[in-house]
Amino acid sequence: MHYGLDLSAVGPCGDPTTMVALARLAEVSGWDGIFLEDYVFFHDPEVPAYDPWVTLSAIAVATSSITIGTCVTPVARRRVWKLAAEAMTLDRLSGGRLVLGVGLGDAGSKDFGGVGEPVDPRERALALDESLDVLAALWSGEPVTYHGRFVSVDDVRLPALPVQRPRIPIWVGGCARFDGPRQRALRWDGSCMYGTPPPQWVDLTVADVIALKYEARRLGKDDFVVTVGGRPRRDDLGAEIDYVTSLEQAGADWWCEYVPPATAVEDARTLISNGPIRSTRSP
Repeated sequence: MHYGLDLSAVGPCGDPTTMVALARLAEVSGWDGIFLEDYVFFHDPEVPAYDPWVTLSAIAVATSSITIGTCVTPVARRRVWKLAAEAMTLDRLSGGRLVLGVGLGDAGSKDFGGVGEPVDPRERALALDESLDVLAALWSGEPVTYHGRFVSVDDVRLPALPVQRPRIPIWVGGCARFDGPRQRALRWDGSCMYGTPPPQWVDLTVADVIALKYEARRLGKDDFVVTVGGRPRRDDLGAEIDYVTSLEQAGADWWCEYVPPATAVEDARTLISNGPIRSTRSP
């Protein structure tokens, strides 16, 4: 089991200088990964938000071993060829430590409707699927021609390749209760899904983990990664340890703790420096 932090480049901890310091602290405090939510406009317009990709670049330079990534990038609002180049560059900058978490994004976010981007979930889902096909093709280094409803490229090529082969790992987020995100995740390299979204947050269950692993193995994806978490640590540490242990026994690969954007910097430092809640099966 690997242990990660789910942070936002938003609020008191979001300033990039602070975020770099927290990432360094995480690396020496036993955490295995740091994943940033990907916003342009945060849902509270009074809360400062910073670019997660620039922040991840700074974190990549300031650290040496911790996995870095987004959780998740709403790919439908990106120019996929630019995203492909940015992710490839960040993978090289980090020495092959990048994970790209992807999802539909929040239709209510100003990142979509506020700037004229499609808000219909069916359109965003199709744009995401087309974009992922083109991303993977561009990371091959071969010429790519693709014509979809939302994404179209003609004989384009990125000759510079990511460190990781055959591609940067793609983890798919979304609600595991819906067939679309589950099937999309199983096409790629991993899942960072949740059971039900806030405000009635429900984690993936042990049964969810077992089912995802079974479906992945049936498709020949023995290395399929299941990530669980995305919520703050609960007060009953004994129950949390038992829960994380049960997830590891079921085959989960990552447990990620969410640090809310309103968290004070000193509180974040304390949580991070104390290290992750570990499964009793973990060393």
